[in-house]
Amino acid sequence: MDDEKIIDLYFAREESAIAATAQKYGAYCRAVAQGVLKNREDALECVNDTYLRAWEAIPPKRPTMLRIFLGKITRNLSLDKHRWLTAAKRGGDTVTTLYGELNECIPGGTTVEEEAEAGQITAAIDASLRKMGQEMRLVFMRRYWHADSLENIAERYSMSLGKVKSMLFRARKKLKSDLEGEGVYI
Repeated sequence: MDDEKIIDLYFAREESAIAATAQKYGAYCRAVAQGVLKNREDALECVNDTYLRAWEAIPPKRPTMLRIFLGKITRNLSLDKHRWLTAAKRGGDTVTTLYGELNECIPGGTTVEEEAEAGQITAAIDASLRKMGQEMRLVFMRRYWHADSLENIAERYSMSLGKVKSMLFRARKKLKSDLEGEGVYI
């Protein structure tokens, strides 16, 4: 079933919309959640929560790209779950290392002014990613969107571990340079 028909089912408040969503995008959502959480049961819980959030958001929202819409919901839920699971009382945070790699090139907003600039920063990041070659962009997204390990990325794209590390280093350096060119400084 195509995305428009699935979205029409949501607008008609047909419960079959969830089944159609699960059939078409269930594996994708599980992969996104599993990449962040590294735990099958927690990932499945986030995917089920994704269907609920989609049900609550559609209508009034009409996503233009259902796959991206669901992926974003799944990723955000997974990151929230990860933060909860790895709070200091429950043993610490491992994803912090992953996103710590990006600290050198992407600022974190904490003031109202910085939060207001977040949209401009997001647009600058998107522009920088579009300028990267396809291979570098895919590696970058696997690492920082899907939270894939360096080893999995190397295996997925038939590269050496050193090449993946080098590509990510160059991508972060390029991203930082592009952001500074747009007036965003760390």
